[in-house]
Amino acid sequence: MRHALESVVAKGGGKSAYIEGYRIGGKTGTAQKVENGRYLVGNYIMSFMAVVPSNDPEVVLYLAIDNPKNTALLSSYTTTPIARRILLDIIEALDIPKQSGGIEKDLEWTDKILYDVPDVTGLSVSEAKKLLVNFNIEYTGTGKKVLSQSPEAGEKLEDRGTVRLLLE
Repeated sequence: MRHALESVVAKGGGKSAYIEGYRIGGKTGTAQKVENGRYLVGNYIMSFMAVVPSNDPEVVLYLAIDNPKNTALLSSYTTTPIARRILLDIIEALDIPKQSGGIEKDLEWTDKILYDVPDVTGLSVSEAKKLLVNFNIEYTGTGKKVLSQSPEAGEKLEDRGTVRLLLE
């Protein structure tokens, strides 16, 4: 079940709640409201349930929006972006560590392409440049060898993001 919930966030209607490096499981919900035994026209409850980390849950989040206005009538567009912001705060507050082994998100045309930052510490500037072809590079120092880098190796950075290198 937890794998199925993680699949919803990585590959289904919960993609807007996906957080790189964290195993988030979730399920969207859209319920038409009833009054006096009849469905109300255009009156819905949009919801999203999330669990983090999905393989060893520490937190369960339930978010519901009663009759949202001026939005698509799909919970994947209304609740999941809000849930993502709440989950980011929860992850920070509880110091939940990143994990590997999660399901990779299916990219959509609006998603930014992310690359793993390679480890260039100890390499020459010319060797580092070859490995950092997807990034902009800023240098501090004038030497020919990389002493440290930011972001650290293994972090994900969007295409053309900036990697800062401290040289000898």
